Amino acid sequence: MTGRPHDSDDDGRDGPLRAHDRLVLDVMLGKLATFLRMCGYDAVYALDRGLEADDRILALSRAEGRTLLTRDRGLAARTDDSVLVTARDPVEQLRELRRADFRLELPDRPVRCSRCNGVVRAVDGESSTPEYAPDAAETHVCRCRDCEQCFWKGSHWADVAETLAEL
Repeated sequence: MTGRPHDSDDDGRDGPLRAHDRLVLDVMLGKLATFLRMCGYDAVYALDRGLEADDRILALSRAEGRTLLTRDRGLAARTDDSVLVTARDPVEQLRELRRADFRLELPDRPVRCSRCNGVVRAVDGESSTPEYAPDAAETHVCRCRDCEQCFWKGSHWADVAETLAEL
């Protein structure tokens, strides 16, 4: 796959974007979508868009120029821009993607919402955060521009980093 120039306003990750940095994941890969979003991938999960039918998932993939990740052999065979994921376990799925040359590391700061895939932006230190989030004046907190979920590098971030390091 060919790369394209890096645009730091799009994802905040270091290094060039590759063709498979924009993804659509089928209905069987919801947990994998969360990991990929935390790694900075623009990873659309089909059910988040209300898509279950293969034809609609393929149409989305083509319309938005996204690489399709699927556990469905028949669906993968219907497009050249797909990655067949055979494992059921999300950690094993990550191992498969690593072997397929996916960059699986956490960026310096959260860049994608793990819930909805929206882009996250830093919360100003003077802005308030929800009760579940730390004070933005004391901890670097980001907020999703779409669903307004807050993110920071806490214990979940550390757990994911450990999982990725063990791959």
